[in-house]
Amino acid sequence: AELQQAAREDGNLLLAAVEASRARATVGEISMAMEKVFGRHRAEIRTLAGVYGAAYEGDEAFETIQREVELFEEDEGRRPRMLVVKLGQDGHDRGAKVIATAFADIGFDVDVGPLFQTPEEAAQDAVDNDVHVVGISSQAAGHKTLAPRLIKALNERDAGEILVICGGVIPQQDYGFLKEAGVKAVFGPGTNIPAAASDIVRLIREARS
Repeated sequence: AELQQAAREDGNLLLAAVEASRARATVGEISMAMEKVFGRHRAEIRTLAGVYGAAYEGDEAFETIQREVELFEEDEGRRPRMLVVKLGQDGHDRGAKVIATAFADIGFDVDVGPLFQTPEEAAQDAVDNDVHVVGISSQAAGHKTLAPRLIKALNERDAGEILVICGGVIPQQDYGFLKEAGVKAVFGPGTNIPAAASDIVRLIREARS
């Protein structure tokens, strides 16, 4: 109670936390008391628009995939929509930012999930945002556990038509496991982004045909 009062009244939180610990409060209990006042931090990935497109201005492959996206929109009535997610304790978000920016500049509608999501939270975001594909950015070796859980969570929400792809630092020996689990494509370091975008448009079309 004293800790929450200190939080509400801009008091000395350190002193209140020390006194709470002396009274045998755990770190979790102290955190929960402050959370009731402040709320929980939600880490979000912020992206910039136009950076990738400016770098590839005049590039034939870039212009080709832009045309493919335009044709997709003409055929489907909307642009291909992708949700980029970071799952589990993987906080390395630079790659996710690059991909989100690049695909947005190509012409995709791109949503970016917050850091440290569970597969179930990401699946619900994918359903709520009505995306065609979820891209898992994996830099911390959780892909063999998290990708199958995401696919399972999508199926549980009757959203098995949403494609799941993976990218990042993923050993090649894991590619087969992921594809057997239902991952439609895996993109490793050094992937050509316009080529990857073209592959994804093709996969979406195939899934909808």
